[in-house]
Amino acid sequence: VQLVESGGDVVQSGGSLRLSCVASGFTFGQYDMSWVRQASGKGPEWVSGINRIGDRTYYADSVKGRFTIARDNARNTLYLQMDNLKPEDTAVYYCARDRSHPPYSGSYQFVGNEYDYWGQGTRVIVSS
Repeated sequence: VQLVESGGDVVQSGGSLRLSCVASGFTFGQYDMSWVRQASGKGPEWVSGINRIGDRTYYADSVKGRFTIARDNARNTLYLQMDNLKPEDTAVYYCARDRSHPPYSGSYQFVGNEYDYWGQGTRVIVSS
């Protein structure tokens, strides 16, 4: 199993980025997927999740209305469109394969054992 993120960059506040995560080594369309981020000196934070066929999406309250998660199962790729970026969005962003089906909600708190594979991360820096 391999998950490879890309798309991180330095962007000004109010700008946009699109992150991608290419999956290999498993049947991508059979798994729910998530994006998790970790800012320097802080613990991981769940950002967004999507079910296996892409018709259900979930967002943390901190990103709702600004971020959009999507997937292309034909291309084995997960996306995170990030608009109206804020300095507090600065973090390393990871895609992760869901091991189970957590009860995602806007206030969902990251646990860790709900994911069985992670990518190496891509860094997003939002300057003010």
